Amino acid sequence: MNIDRAVFAFAGIVVLAGLGLGYWVSPWWFLLVAFAGLNMLQASFTGFCPAALVFKSVGFKSGCAFK
Repeated sequence: MNIDRAVFAFAGIVVLAGLGLGYWVSPWWFLLVAFAGLNMLQASFTGFCPAALVFKSVGFKSGCAFK
């Protein structure tokens, strides 16, 4: 798995977890979904993603979007 796929998988997990927690626990968890969406939007323009830096330091291979 490369960094790009790991970032997409992590973003998907965060969004689904935030939706589930927002529905069953507290609506405040929807802020997590908003944060993930805003982070994905800024990463699409800037190419900077904190999760990609973490995955790179762990040892994932570079992808096309995040190197």
